[in-house]
Amino acid sequence: MSDIRFIMIGVVVVTVGFIILGVFGSNFTQITVETSEFSTCYEYSDDKTPIEIKCDEAMQDKTLMFLGVIAIIGIGIFSLVKGVRGTWDQDVKPEEMLGPGGDKKDSSSNDDK
Repeated sequence: MSDIRFIMIGVVVVTVGFIILGVFGSNFTQITVETSEFSTCYEYSDDKTPIEIKCDEAMQDKTLMFLGVIAIIGIGIFSLVKGVRGTWDQDVKPEEMLGPGGDKKDSSSNDDK
């Protein structure tokens, strides 16, 4: 795979990780505050009264989601580093080059004498 592809994949994966964290992470902010300040946790909805839930289970859900997002972002960062540390165009053989100086292999057959 080309090195620039790793960079593009890395940027997309890191961006998706931050979007997931932003969208779904806001659901767990309330659990963090309730766990640190109070001894009981509640699940709120628009049309019902608050339902008491176990704080330990809510914290486990929060931790699993956070670890998943960290894994996604880590994969993206690994891909970015792999793309940046790549050899880019340094491994191109002279006979495979295009442009000036790259067409020397056929110079004897192109002579019009």
